[in-house]
Amino acid sequence: MPIERFEHNGKEIILVGTAHVSKKSCEEVEETIKKEKPDVVAIELDENRYHALKNKESWHDTEIKQVIKDGQTYLFLSSLIISNMQKKIGKDLGVDPGAEMLSAIDAAEKAKTKLEFIDRDVQVTLRRAFNSMSILEKAKIVKSLFVDTLIADIDEDFIEKLKEEDTLHDAMDELAKTVPSVKRILVDERDIYMAGMLQKIEGKKIVAVVGAGHVGGIKRAINFPIVFSKLQAPVKKKKKIKVVGLIIPALLLGLLIYGFATKGLGTTLHMLMWWFLINGTLSAIGAAAALGHPLSILTAFVAAPFTSVNPLLAAGWFAGYVEAKIRNPKVKDFKSLNKLDSMKAYWKNQVTRILLVVAFANLGSIIGTFIALPVVMSLL
Repeated sequence: MPIERFEHNGKEIILVGTAHVSKKSCEEVEETIKKEKPDVVAIELDENRYHALKNKESWHDTEIKQVIKDGQTYLFLSSLIISNMQKKIGKDLGVDPGAEMLSAIDAAEKAKTKLEFIDRDVQVTLRRAFNSMSILEKAKIVKSLFVDTLIADIDEDFIEKLKEEDTLHDAMDELAKTVPSVKRILVDERDIYMAGMLQKIEGKKIVAVVGAGHVGGIKRAINFPIVFSKLQAPVKKKKKIKVVGLIIPALLLGLLIYGFATKGLGTTLHMLMWWFLINGTLSAIGAAAALGHPLSILTAFVAAPFTSVNPLLAAGWFAGYVEAKIRNPKVKDFKSLNKLDSMKAYWKNQVTRILLVVAFANLGSIIGTFIALPVVMSLL
């Protein structure tokens, strides 16, 4: 387990690097706190994640319609997938995800030591990450998340190896190459944020329990001034995406006007027919791929041609609302959100099926838009 000990402004800070699904990490965290007798134990959690760890049924308070309305479908799905990936790995190793943080909390309580949460709010982190990603990066993340849910052969030696400095550097470098926005938001920014929180904590000796991948970054950032407002501010969506959202309706309107002026009403109606058929059909196929209800599929078909020319709306939102109304998820569905251990399980659960209908109907509409535009242009 990597441990870094250093001085900062008269404080002794001991960074304890852990693996989030490791029995050994739990034991070493408890031993370190008992041995060092710190004034403060700081842990890589925010209050929301702390309550989620303590409350195993935290998903019960989820308002699924609000998730769709706020455009948080992809964030919610990503959180679920990551959470269940960790649970699956933890189950194989006989330890719950976040157990080392709970061990740190228990050790601090037994020693009557002050406890501090130093991580950034998880919702802020996820929103910043999602809004910072390009479309290609989002596609890579979705692909890797769904593939990773199928991982089965992970043993404790593999987990412990991940805590080795060279292995971690290789992993971070690979992440930076594949999805640089995600690495910057999920790793680098949180390193800086946690370093800033450690700067603010009062106490002569602080034991900070963090993921092993954060140890080096926190140590590098600790001696620099931290501006929290920059790390917590909303990230504006990429200008390219906004421009595309505005260009598409303008382009379609221009094509229709030009078609009417040069070739008459018949050609214009023909153009509109193909726009509706292609966009609506592909969005409906997306909803069907998520095993949506026939009415949800129909809704996607009808909504997509209109929502694809309005950057403020999405076909999946309408299809998802219909799906939520029809499926009406039960308590058991929310309970089982913590037990989604395969891709098949996401299609069986009523809650995640609604989210998949939203995601796939939107994806179908996006693909349909980029196919329909050239077809419409070819009719001129």
